[in-house]
Amino acid sequence: MTGRAYLVGAGPGGLGLMTIRAREVIESADVILYDQLPGEEILATLPRSAELIDCGKYGGNHTLEQHEIEALMVERVKEGKTVVRLKGGDPFLFGRGGEEMETLRAHGVPVEVVPGVTSAIAVPEMVGIPVTHRRYASTVTFITGHEDPAKPESALDWEVLSRLKGTLVILMGVKNLPKIAAALTAHGKDPATPVAVIERGLRPDQRVTVGTLADIADKARAADVRPPAVIVIGGVVGLYEG
Repeated sequence: MTGRAYLVGAGPGGLGLMTIRAREVIESADVILYDQLPGEEILATLPRSAELIDCGKYGGNHTLEQHEIEALMVERVKEGKTVVRLKGGDPFLFGRGGEEMETLRAHGVPVEVVPGVTSAIAVPEMVGIPVTHRRYASTVTFITGHEDPAKPESALDWEVLSRLKGTLVILMGVKNLPKIAAALTAHGKDPATPVAVIERGLRPDQRVTVGTLADIADKARAADVRPPAVIVIGGVVGLYEG
């Protein structure tokens, strides 16, 4: 087999925050499967000599289902091509990169993972919110706001999460924000806990909505908050200067 697959993290947005290795791999690609999360600036620079395949999700509609993406990657590599699966942030943080690696390995496909700067840390810090701070948070917990709907029950223990004293960072949680805030307060987390929702982080139309667990769902609805967004919950949000 002469082909090879790369699972590439594009970083949180913008060419300046991509790794050198990510750019090298992209420039050498014969096929690039991408979604919208890397952002317009990065997508505009993808080499036109490569076969570019849009795998994005738009308005709840998938251009390709996950199994189709994985099958395409295997097929193209077995044709002897260099295939890049380009993801926003880091490919292994809620990006389904682990599943894709499993499929590629199961088919005997050589695969290299190219780490990326995760938006879970970079987006908050670029608006002045550190996810850890000696006064406010000695721990940080990353949570998916959108679990596999086929799972028989949630893997998230809201009782445990509500007791954590550190920072909670939630990705893909805009749609479920009212349920998330309600679950945390129902299990004892202070309703006055600060919350920030950062939309389209590090892009020209970035926007930050700040509130508390008690009112963030209403504020986000009033502001028509839309994904992609990073949700930060905890005392560190008080450091944001909007």
